[in-house]
Amino acid sequence: MIVAVIIACEIGFWILLGLGLACRYLWNRRALSTALLVSVPLLDVILLAAAVIDMRGGAPADFKHGLAAAYLAYSIVFGHSTLKWADAKFHHRYAGGPPPPRPPEAGSARTRSEWIFWLRIVLAYGIAWAVVLAMGWLVGKPGSMGELYMFLGQAAKVPLIALIWPVSYTLWPKKEEPAGS
Repeated sequence: MIVAVIIACEIGFWILLGLGLACRYLWNRRALSTALLVSVPLLDVILLAAAVIDMRGGAPADFKHGLAAAYLAYSIVFGHSTLKWADAKFHHRYAGGPPPPRPPEAGSARTRSEWIFWLRIVLAYGIAWAVVLAMGWLVGKPGSMGELYMFLGQAAKVPLIALIWPVSYTLWPKKEEPAGS
């Protein structure tokens, strides 16, 4: 059951995002657009509720339930910037808006950008842990969450691998091109 809810929420995310942006820029329905885009995070709440209900129904806590926690953590940390990015891309492509801003390409601004992004990944990882601990409390079986804790332990590879970029930009920063070149 939980896999179907994960898939439905992922599909729902893209449908709500696409419809929200189409309403805003193609059909000039600003209020409907806002309602659709504001409802995107509700999908994560639905997914989390489904995971808790599934575990309370006797399903063993495993990686599928961990994905629900990871989705919620992603939405909390990256959701606003993802919507902002998609909005800028859609506005540029379909409504003649300015090109979306790009991250800095070189110098200390790029290094700072990479470290901030990595810190956000670490924050999302920490939130996922907090959500899993809360799920254990909500289910009433914190002792039966071992496989879920192992999943999050394995997921620690994500911030470790992502550390490559800020460290490499710190050690070997790309030089900024001189103005007018």
